[in-house]
Amino acid sequence: MTKLHLDLNQATAADLDEIPELKGHGFEIVRYREDRGRFDAVRQLEEVPGLAGKWGGAEARLTVSGAED
Repeated sequence: MTKLHLDLNQATAADLDEIPELKGHGFEIVRYREDRGRFDAVRQLEEVPGLAGKWGGAEARLTVSGAED
C-alpha cells in the first residue's frame, strides 16, 4: 500500500511507481535526483525527462524534505 506522503528525496523508484501519476517514471525520478541533487520543490518533477506535464495530481501524495513550499 502507498504511504500517504512520500518524500521525493528519500523514496525509492518502486515507491514512486506506486503513485498512479508517476507509474513507470520512478527510475527516471531517482536518476534525476542522483544526477542533480535533492529536490527543493515538488514542481521540479516538471524537469524530469519524460515527465513534463504528466505528473499533475501527484503533488497531493508527495513531500520534499527541508522544502518551504
